[in-house]
Parts: sequence; C-alpha cells; structure tokens
Amino acid sequence: MNYTLNNIPDRTVKPRQNGLTMVMDKGLSLRQVEDFLEVAGTHTDIVKLGWTTSFVTPNLKEKLKLYRDAGIPVYFGGTLFEAFVIRNQFDDYRRVLDQYEMKFAEVSDGSIEIPHDEKCEFIRQLSTQVTVISEVGSKDEKKIFAPYKWINLMRAEIEAGSWKVIAEAREGGNVGIYRDSGEVRQGLVDEILTQIPEETIIWEAPQKAQQVWFIELIGSNVNLGNIAPAEVIPLETIRLGLRGDTFNHFLNQTK
Repeated sequence: MNYTLNNIPDRTVKPRQNGLTMVMDKGLSLRQVEDFLEVAGTHTDIVKLGWTTSFVTPNLKEKLKLYRDAGIPVYFGGTLFEAFVIRNQFDDYRRVLDQYEMKFAEVSDGSIEIPHDEKCEFIRQLSTQVTVISEVGSKDEKKIFAPYKWINLMRAEIEAGSWKVIAEAREGGNVGIYRDSGEVRQGLVDEILTQIPEETIIWEAPQKAQQVWFIELIGSNVNLGNIAPAEVIPLETIRLGLRGDTFNHFLNQTK
C-alpha cells in the first residue's frame, strides 16, 4: 500500500487460497492487458477468458504469455469445455489445454446437460492434467435448484478433484445464486455455507452490490469471480473498508 492506515482488515497475500479475485477477460487486446496488469495485477489472482472467447481471440498465445509473465494463472471459460464435450471432442479439448500450456481448466454444465456422474468423471480425468475449477448452476434463469442439490453437487465435485467450485451467476449476475433482478438468494447462500467450506467456493459477483453483500457476510477474504478488469481496484477498496459501501462495517470490526 502507498501509506499507512490503522484498523484495516487483514488481507491474505498472493498466492492465496482464499480472498481470491477472479477477473473476467471478455476480449482485452494485448495493450489493454498490459495496462490492466500495470494497474490491477497486484490484486488479481486468476483470469478467465470468458466463455469461448479464446476461440476467436487474435494473438492468443501472446496474451496468455502476458498473464503468465505477470504470475497470474489464466484459464478458458467453461463454455469452451462444453462446446468440445457436446461435439464428442473431449480428447481434443485436452490436447488444446496442452497446446496452450494451460495449468487450469473449468468444467461446467451451464449451457448443456451432463449427467452429474459424467461431469465428475471429466473432473477426475482433467485433475490429473491441470488444476480444475468446476462450476455449479445453470445459465438458464428458469432452472432453480433447491439448496440441498447445490450442496450435493458442490460436495461431489470437490471430492472428484475440483480445487474450487464456482457458484454460477453469468457475467450479468442475474441467474443461479441471484434472482433476475440481481438480488442475492440469501437463503440459498446461507444453506450452502452450512455444508460447504466458504474457502472452496468462488461466488460470481459482477455487480458492486453483490460484492458488498458477500464481503459483509463472509469478510474481506471471500472468493469473488467474474470481476470486470476496471472493477478490480474498486473491489479491493471495498474489501478493505475504504469505500462508502463497507466503510463503517469494517471500521467497527477493527476498532
């Protein structure tokens, strides 16, 4: 930090297991990545190249190298995994991961239906090759899972080899753990946290109000995902109680 302030919440340090900020790159240019890393790289733990954007991104290898040189892991969005699986090209997907020297992969079933035992088998196979992050929840706003099902799915995927499980919200933050208005399904989140350790979950929270809600519930070191590149610095100030949204919350806790 640039100067000293008393009564600031403790943040975990990189490389960290909780307090993660996962950033969504939806198509940044090489120059934009360089600018982003200069400003926000210190506060970014992992970057996802959203959905299947890696398929059409120019200079993909050069972009990946920029992130790696900055010490920030990067992975392809889960929709790319689904695009290969639905075409019976899982082995091709594994070869693509090797071709681009990927160390992480996302396994999801938000756009297609995969029997859960098959999804867990994909996780098991990929976990011998890369670090797996799996995503629970559908991108279809009409599909609402009961809390016990979220818990069972998350637990099974962790047992199958997932490093972290992502609670689905899409890039807009209006499905899955949220209502279509963006409001958190509080009862659902509370139920999940009774059974699944919070440090194993990455909550997709693209909207500021959602970020504030989870930080106030769990603390500065909650794992948050689908953060826009321009929102990383603002998010860090929310985590530290240095923005109006959490200013009094953390000041009262740290006195």
